[in-house]
Amino acid sequence: MLLKDNLAQANNGQKITAKGYAVAHKDDTFKPFSFTRHAMGENDILIEILYAGICHSDIHSARSEWKEGIYPMVPGHEIAGRVVAVGKSVSKFKVGDYAGVGCMVNSCGECAACKQSQEQFCENGKAVFTYDCLDCFHDNAPTYGGYSNNIVVSENFAIKVPQNAPLDKVAPLLCAGITTYSPLKFSKVKKGDKIAVAGFGGLGLMAVKYALYLGAEVSVFARNTLKAQEAKDLGIKALYTNTSECKERFDFIISTIPTAYDVNSYVDLLKFGGELAIVGLPPVELKTHIDVTRLVFSAGKKVYGSLIGGIQETQEMLDVSVKEGIYPEVEVISIKDIDTAYANLTNGKAKFRYVIDMGSLEG
Repeated sequence: MLLKDNLAQANNGQKITAKGYAVAHKDDTFKPFSFTRHAMGENDILIEILYAGICHSDIHSARSEWKEGIYPMVPGHEIAGRVVAVGKSVSKFKVGDYAGVGCMVNSCGECAACKQSQEQFCENGKAVFTYDCLDCFHDNAPTYGGYSNNIVVSENFAIKVPQNAPLDKVAPLLCAGITTYSPLKFSKVKKGDKIAVAGFGGLGLMAVKYALYLGAEVSVFARNTLKAQEAKDLGIKALYTNTSECKERFDFIISTIPTAYDVNSYVDLLKFGGELAIVGLPPVELKTHIDVTRLVFSAGKKVYGSLIGGIQETQEMLDVSVKEGIYPEVEVISIKDIDTAYANLTNGKAKFRYVIDMGSLEG
């Protein structure tokens, strides 16, 4: 009935009713939530969400650990589903296609960053993120994410997904995939490079898989040895539980760590001219600090941050992933189990990427 209602709303230019799970404040647990999405424009598509990945960013946002959140909040920016309606000017999708939505749903499209498909860095401040954001293109209404049954998005911010792709595994690629693929590409990681991945969770696993695909020799830093067998099975050279036990030097290190840590110890492990990419973002009160003096005397080493990737690069990442069979390890859960998944991720007990089956959303 909901889908039938949504189609009628889309055809009549009405706002689209939606159902999902939300938190009402930073200390809340997830509960059913009904809301509306903006009406479909001529360049928009309506996606029936089938799977939504749970990202550690969702936890930080829901708990206002980076900034004060916009509540009620429906997190989720790893979205995979089926196109059920298209605007009259849409050319990229047709009804029945699979589509994905990642961390952003709009931008100005006019600045230098947007014209280079680096929309996440929109210089006019008009990057609209998938949730916990005010949509400047739609009356500053708050955006709601993928822990829900549908989403309306411009075709320019939707990713084409092949019909033969496993949607439960595709969903996490829209954040975890592009977040790790982009810096590996930016730093031109290649066959024979010695690289390390700091943090062996959802992001870290994808970084490992892409690095191995590129032909690099890969080591990992993890908080414990619980995933030692997984590391061995993947072909990882070594698993370290702290930087002091490592005597190697690396061409490239990617840090996916979402908590406070000593970033300087990883700078020390770089070769001359090596690069450290930081993609993990701890809570505000647990910020890490770089020793500037140490960095100046660090023999040409480079440290930079990387934020997801643009739409063009995200499509490239997805195409490569599907072609090469590079997917996360996922555990599909019911939408009622979000709080348990959050607890496991926070406590380091999660072994795989949690993905919500939206078929479990009642009504």
